[in-house]
Amino acid sequence: MGWGKMFFTVVITFSAALITYNILISANASFKQEFPGPSSAKTLFSQDPIIKMPLERSNNNNKKKRLFHTAVTSSDSVYNTWQCRIMYYWFKKFKDEPNSEMGGFTRILHSGKSDKFMDEIPTFVAQPLPSGMDQGYIVLNRPWAFVQWLQQAQIEEDYILMSEPDHVIVKPIPNLSKDGLGAAFPFFYIEPKKYESVLRKFFPQQNRPITDIDPIGNSPVIVSKEALKKIAPTWMNVSLAMKKDPEADKAFGWVLEMYAYAVASALHNVGNVLHKEFMIQPPWDTEIGKAFIIHYTYGCDYDMKGKMTYGKIGEWRFDKRSYDNTWPPKNLSLPPPGVPESVVTLVKMVNEATANIPNWGF
Repeated sequence: MGWGKMFFTVVITFSAALITYNILISANASFKQEFPGPSSAKTLFSQDPIIKMPLERSNNNNKKKRLFHTAVTSSDSVYNTWQCRIMYYWFKKFKDEPNSEMGGFTRILHSGKSDKFMDEIPTFVAQPLPSGMDQGYIVLNRPWAFVQWLQQAQIEEDYILMSEPDHVIVKPIPNLSKDGLGAAFPFFYIEPKKYESVLRKFFPQQNRPITDIDPIGNSPVIVSKEALKKIAPTWMNVSLAMKKDPEADKAFGWVLEMYAYAVASALHNVGNVLHKEFMIQPPWDTEIGKAFIIHYTYGCDYDMKGKMTYGKIGEWRFDKRSYDNTWPPKNLSLPPPGVPESVVTLVKMVNEATANIPNWGF
């Protein structure tokens, strides 16, 4: 028992020292040459800054599959856990379907300890940031968890899909990345041009145009494993440095870590093909269309005539935040007539998952 405590203490001490070292490099240096990656800034930034979109490849049904590993970071909260269980249910449904290039799956649990769902969901246990380092912004554990996973886990696939607990996969996902570029969803609220003066602290003028920072977060993104191994430590360092910077913290708020990933990707010359059809976000997106993922980050509120009452609790509603400390019940009531397809599909898929996942609510 004493040896176990001593080992845990050594691990925590080493982790804290490593993070502190990274912060000192990231936050106190000029952000010109200190990030992981090529050894010289000249090598890193000498390429043509204009990234041309690749031509569409011809369809070839006999081409070798480029499998990607799906990774989802999670805390051990009830809120994250029920979402992960639903997400993994639908991952398994579509993994081996035609057109899928979905490989393995890992829940990266950044609580520092195992839980009772380890046998249900393939899980890697990562250590959280040392106490107080996230400054109350728990999302900062995400890049640190990815750093640990990429360093310690055996990942067979050459590509990674970074996903989130509140994603529901609605069809088989192919590998959308190509020609050295990642594949990412563009977020309308990630606006590098608008915040150029702030971002130049982390993406200096001599690097490249501010427009080389893509309007993305880390999820959903499909990127090569080797590229992500370079990006992840920088993503962690930039996230921590932004949180320490009052101007950046105020400007970016709850999407700070998303901006940090976009900056880190640009610093390592990893551009992205932007796929608006990668996912939809109800209630604003009303149809499934060509989407592969439903992201239920927003609450869905309607009156009984099917009219949206966003900003006001509806007579009918589905909002993940209603279940932050409790499990959603089985067989949620379906939306009233007139509610868009995206919301109806989401609720039906949640109901199917909760009806078939063993021991739901425990």
